[in-house]
Amino acid sequence: MNLFDSVILGAVEGITEFLPISSTGHMILVSHLLGLKQTAFEKTFEIAIQLGAILAVVFLYREKLTHSLELWKRLTAAFIPTGILGLLLHGYVERLFNPYVVSGALIVWGFIFILVELLYKEKDHHLEKPEELSYTKAVAIGIFQSLAMVPGTSRSGATIVGGLLLGMKRSAATEFSFLLAVPTMFAATGFELIKNFQEINLANATILTTGFLTAFIFAFLSVKWLLSYVRKHTFIPFGIYRIVVGSLFLLTVL
Repeated sequence: MNLFDSVILGAVEGITEFLPISSTGHMILVSHLLGLKQTAFEKTFEIAIQLGAILAVVFLYREKLTHSLELWKRLTAAFIPTGILGLLLHGYVERLFNPYVVSGALIVWGFIFILVELLYKEKDHHLEKPEELSYTKAVAIGIFQSLAMVPGTSRSGATIVGGLLLGMKRSAATEFSFLLAVPTMFAATGFELIKNFQEINLANATILTTGFLTAFIFAFLSVKWLLSYVRKHTFIPFGIYRIVVGSLFLLTVL
């Protein structure tokens, strides 16, 4: 991996982590196109850029995250299903990281997004604030998030779909998806960091730092853009995008 690869992958992670198009899926696809193999260092690099993306959300939502206990209660409840299933199924899920699974998940969830949006009608009584979500619905959204352990599904996409089906407004479902990423991704990156800590050294510090900063900047811009987008638009274009990208990539690997 060189600096060019670092910038490209950092940008891909930052842009796609919080859009409902699967950052993991895009990372696998782009790494495949760049000819990068899944080495121990690349795994460590992915941890670094994911951390950059998470910190962008922490920075944007620092007021809510530091002053709202009710929000943290909901986030904790939603995190529990993913935390438990992640620990139980981690070894099995790693076997699913291949272009065929990613392409299939991109396509299937593309159709799910389109179907949910065609059926969804935003109402005045729909929930506007994530911190007012019931604990039952928070756990249910956490179960939806667990579906994203299949690469290509999209963690943000699954939680947004869950939020819409459970009566949240698009903006609230999107915001809760961003915020739920904080405990979820910190846990996941922390777990992987412990496993791959020996790969971090001065020799690769420049590549890691470049990817980290690139991911932070692009995640910051991506989150700001999506919050603005969902106030006036549906997620149907994302569904179409997923189907097109998944189909094209499936054709290239067959």
